[in-house]
Amino acid sequence: MKFFATRLSLSLFCVSLAQAQSPPKPTMMPPVRGLHEMVGAANNFEVEAGYRILTQGGNAVDAGVASVLAASVTELSRFGLGGEMPLLVKMAGKPVVAISGVGVAPAKATVEFYTHRAPEPWEDSAHMSPVPGQGILSAITPGAFDGLILALEKYGTKSFAEVVAPALEYAQEGFPMPEEFGGMLGSYQRIMTLWPASMKFFYPDGVPTARGDVFREPILANTFRELMEAEKKAHGKREDKLRAVRDLFYKGSIAKRIADFCEKNNGLIAYQDLANFHAEVDEPRMGTYRGYEVYKPGFWTQGPVMIEALNLLEGYDLKAMGHNSPQYLHTVVEAVKLAFADRDQYYGDPKFSKIPEETLLSKEYATERRKLIDPEHASMEHRPGSFGTRITIPTSQAAKDAVNDTTCVNIVDRQGNAFSATPSGAWLPSVIAGDTGIPLTSRLQSFVMTPGHPNQLMPGKRPRVTLSPTLITKAGKLEMILSTPGGDNQDQALMQVILNIIEFGMTPQEAVEAPRFQTEHFYSSFGNHEFTPGKVNLEGRIPKTTVDAMNALGHRVTVTGDWSNSSAPAVIWVHNGVLNGGADPRRARFVFGR
Repeated sequence: MKFFATRLSLSLFCVSLAQAQSPPKPTMMPPVRGLHEMVGAANNFEVEAGYRILTQGGNAVDAGVASVLAASVTELSRFGLGGEMPLLVKMAGKPVVAISGVGVAPAKATVEFYTHRAPEPWEDSAHMSPVPGQGILSAITPGAFDGLILALEKYGTKSFAEVVAPALEYAQEGFPMPEEFGGMLGSYQRIMTLWPASMKFFYPDGVPTARGDVFREPILANTFRELMEAEKKAHGKREDKLRAVRDLFYKGSIAKRIADFCEKNNGLIAYQDLANFHAEVDEPRMGTYRGYEVYKPGFWTQGPVMIEALNLLEGYDLKAMGHNSPQYLHTVVEAVKLAFADRDQYYGDPKFSKIPEETLLSKEYATERRKLIDPEHASMEHRPGSFGTRITIPTSQAAKDAVNDTTCVNIVDRQGNAFSATPSGAWLPSVIAGDTGIPLTSRLQSFVMTPGHPNQLMPGKRPRVTLSPTLITKAGKLEMILSTPGGDNQDQALMQVILNIIEFGMTPQEAVEAPRFQTEHFYSSFGNHEFTPGKVNLEGRIPKTTVDAMNALGHRVTVTGDWSNSSAPAVIWVHNGVLNGGADPRRARFVFGR
């Protein structure tokens, strides 16, 4: 009798558990799962590059560096070798570290210079942004490459020649032109006629390469070979050889050619700017949410915004509200607005400003700030916390420049090491630095000119970037990595994906495909630093009744396309020994594992 009672109890438990689990939702892309290793990135070339290195015995960092280098060839629409890259690394059993592969303003880049600069050929002199959104005057020093070499040296195992091999192959032998890349080449051909080196690089036959036709980058391939040769000729240990690679880029012939090109074309980057630059290992910022540890890069990025917002949301029963219900959307949007107000007011390069970060990231601060969220009304105000004099950021009436931001790379290897990066900058339309094949970034536009602001432009300073990889642990054990393009939208999109998984039990694929919101109630990080109070974009798959309810709460809602959200995360969730991948179809992310 006791046996049958036990069987009955077990059966009831199994039924209860089955009922508690969410039924599977149909997804546009199939779930990807594995037991050993997984790579998530923007296209099949980047995923193949990373996975190739894993099969050759490399770890997650080796594979991540290879994937980012492949992106600098095959995804030049969004990222190039002259760009920037925050990176989070967790080696199995070790603490999480951040790497700042973000360049700095050149010595000649001053507020006075940009206040009195002449308009660029494409600008309306009556409505100019302080810094042009594109062109050579918006370039900071290339940071991503040094960040990659630093990561490879400290946490990788492979040589530069090994990890650059896939990128060199794609640059030299070519790859089929992707739709987005080819489409942007068509859109930007007119402006790039202003830059002969860019025309030679991107339009070798005088016209954009058609989608599906083979595109080659022999000039960039030559640079890769120069870097490989520097490693080959160097003497000493592996780290000495890798330093020879970075020294060629930042102190050797490549640096001299970049500086010479800038000097001849009215740019600001000088040789000494490059020689003085170094990527750095940094301590990430960490918050907690319902037993999870959430790691973000520091206040030189917008990453801590997510920690602030999660601290606010921890005080609500989001699951009881219901996924994407009016109450849920209102609460999350209002929390994001408060977190972004602090970003706009207090975030910047910590080397130049004292940031009240302990307060900003504390649970006590969130408790006080939570009182500002009115459950019945949307706020139209910009409401940062009060830590002294409030600094107003003037906005420009200039037309918005193109911000073709960013890609993402996320890798977990069979040892449990993790690599999460957000490479960005040097996107189209980009200025190619002469015969190096290296496109210059346009990230200097993310500075503000406001006196006393933590993100005010100063020589040698990093702009506060939107780039924001995420790494989550539970009791110190790797749980999830994810990153995304999307500019200012990155952290609110990533947070929605995280909540979809943690609060609503979605798989990563379900989580990235679920309809999203995007508030624009902040000062834009680009060009004209526009502030748009109350604006919320809702994807068209969100029901009209919810849209009407959000409007009734006072939000200024715009219904956009069904899959229009500007972010597209790649996610790897490590759960019960299984790697679960998510690849957002909005920008055709790719994930593969086994």
